[in-house]
Amino acid sequence: MNIKNVVVIGSGTMGSGIAAQLCNANIPVTLLDLKTEISEKAIKKIFESRPPLLIDKNKIKNIKAGNIEEDFEAVKNADWVVEAVVERIDIKHDLYEKILKKRKKDSIISSNTSTIPLKVLSSKMSNEDKKDFCITHFFNPVRYMGLLEIVSEPINDAKKINYLKNFCEESLGKGVIICKDTPGFLGNRVGVYAMQVAMTEAFKMKLSVEEADSIFGRPMGIPKTGVFGLYDLIGIDLMADVLKSFIKELPKTDEFHEVAKEIPLVKKLIETGYTGRKGKGGFYRINKTGTTKIMEAINLETGDYSPSKKIDVKSDKVDLNGLINRKDKYGEYAWSVISKIIKYASSLVPGITKEFNDIDEAMRLGFNWAKGPFEMLEEIGVKNFFDKVEDFKGNSFLENLSKTKNEDFYGERQKYTNIETLGKAKKAALSLDGNDSAKIYRFNDYNIVEFTTKANALDYDSMDALKKATDKPLIIINESMQFSAGVNLTYTMQFADKNDFKSIEKFIKYFQETCKHLKYSKYPVISAPSGLTLGGGFEVMVHSNFVASHTNIVVGLVETIVGLIPAGGGCKEMLARWLNTDEAKLDYNYAPLKVFDIIGYGKTATSPIEAEPMKYLRLDDKKIMNRNSLLEVSKKILIDNKDFKAPDELKFKLPGKAVRGEMDKILEKLYNDRVILDHGVEVGKELAHVLSGGDTTIDKILSEDDLFKLELDAFMRLIETQKTQDRIKHTLATGKPLIN
Repeated sequence: MNIKNVVVIGSGTMGSGIAAQLCNANIPVTLLDLKTEISEKAIKKIFESRPPLLIDKNKIKNIKAGNIEEDFEAVKNADWVVEAVVERIDIKHDLYEKILKKRKKDSIISSNTSTIPLKVLSSKMSNEDKKDFCITHFFNPVRYMGLLEIVSEPINDAKKINYLKNFCEESLGKGVIICKDTPGFLGNRVGVYAMQVAMTEAFKMKLSVEEADSIFGRPMGIPKTGVFGLYDLIGIDLMADVLKSFIKELPKTDEFHEVAKEIPLVKKLIETGYTGRKGKGGFYRINKTGTTKIMEAINLETGDYSPSKKIDVKSDKVDLNGLINRKDKYGEYAWSVISKIIKYASSLVPGITKEFNDIDEAMRLGFNWAKGPFEMLEEIGVKNFFDKVEDFKGNSFLENLSKTKNEDFYGERQKYTNIETLGKAKKAALSLDGNDSAKIYRFNDYNIVEFTTKANALDYDSMDALKKATDKPLIIINESMQFSAGVNLTYTMQFADKNDFKSIEKFIKYFQETCKHLKYSKYPVISAPSGLTLGGGFEVMVHSNFVASHTNIVVGLVETIVGLIPAGGGCKEMLARWLNTDEAKLDYNYAPLKVFDIIGYGKTATSPIEAEPMKYLRLDDKKIMNRNSLLEVSKKILIDNKDFKAPDELKFKLPGKAVRGEMDKILEKLYNDRVILDHGVEVGKELAHVLSGGDTTIDKILSEDDLFKLELDAFMRLIETQKTQDRIKHTLATGKPLIN
């Protein structure tokens, strides 16, 4: 079979997300709902969505709106029909009856349900129809969450299920795991349990919501929302419904029941409309007093709100052993939560999956965990775990492991896919090198550098690793969600607070030196970015010889937002790209003005399609839907460029004062319109000085080093101002820009 036409029935959040991702894959989609107006409204929301659901907004034409009465004939031509309607079995059964009467032979039918078992959904179907019916459980938001669970039964056509898996991997960019028909499948079964454990243990140990979230977050390799923040994000009432479903479906002997008991405070929150972010608040709320907004957190014992407190647990890196061995309540909480998650996840093997690795990948792809339960066990160490763990009777996985004490129990990662992923490659590396900020994985023919800091922020150690790894062809790629959010500003401000600007200048020079080294290295350098690729992260990428970009990239030079200008060659490289246009050959001012606009506003692109017109990416840079394929594509680039020669150094002819006058006029208008204030003008003038070439004239030739020097001098002048320091501190503290 071949999926060339899809019908999605139900245009709510999930149906719209699925339709949008099919649209991204250039697959024609008919989106049906009760009324065409509902579908049309959903398509409009897809087009306007933030963050964007579409990689290329021009592809919206791939989605056609309709209704289930007048336009149901579309099912006849569909190769795949996806049901994403309300979670009511009577409505679903009625819909399946209609679909099965109309569908073409051999088409696939699937449900996006997350709660209703496959055997219940298909209970009224013939055995012949059951062969073509399965669950395709996408995670929200569909474009950005990597996990897709396909739930099938032995009666299913195995070839068809395998085709669907491959299609969703290759065309939709999903990490597809085949699941057994068990409650919650893989991701939600373990993920919801983990949330409940984290919550019940916080209540039991009388931790505050902020304390619990500070531990059940980055220190454990879990998104920073923590458990209570995640509860608010999902919806406290929705979570209550999910728990009811698990309680109903799971056998009474399942350990899930221990953590799913109703909590009086949670019941009270729902009854009073405190259902999370969508309601009046939840465990956290925003208290508005006049023009002031104060984040408040609930007291788990009294139910009263008070201003939320930032908890510094002195644990910024993922270090599970360090965390569980702490001699305080945080260490006790961490061990209690982690050990229970490991015990529960391992009790599900082989009941819900024969490959325990699949559980880890479900947590990575569906919940953005850095490590799944079994990787946590691997990091803690088998002996250490059993030295600390208490009762695990009846858990065959742990009973067997306790006898063998096999520290190498994990084996191969990511067995669910045939793609040569980064996770698999790392396990097969000949040697491991690097430091606390970046790891170097060495192979016969190439090296891999992976950044390991928070948000993969760049520092001296990051640069050291990059330079050290260029003794062979180099691929810069990360398994975490981000490529790099830029230079470590916290690190920079530590020097600024001491008025040690010489150390900042030394670091920026080293950063420039490293970027130039990458560009002119003897061997090719490939960047394989995904997620945030901003500021210094962009400058590393743009100095690479080749780029293989994931479609879910956020790329740009955003330094002006914090009162700085790009100083790692970002200005230089953007000028070079815009100078190489036909327009720039006719007008000397064209390239500096274009780059001034892009960098000045801190413009970002949310896909390669958006990035190309800004020249953040080149037309020949590779674009990959499946993040897992970034390494394979990068290795193919190396094979295709065995005769690589480093590029010639760039030369620049820039107009100097002639274009700076135009830039000054732009800044004056922005100031008069109150778009920027005093310091915004100062930042803009420094940027203008760099992009115009400084004191040059059009008949002079500037080298790359000349541009590096202009960037450095402008950066240093700005970092020494109090207003830039205020911007940086405000952004670090709040995550929001300061206009001053």
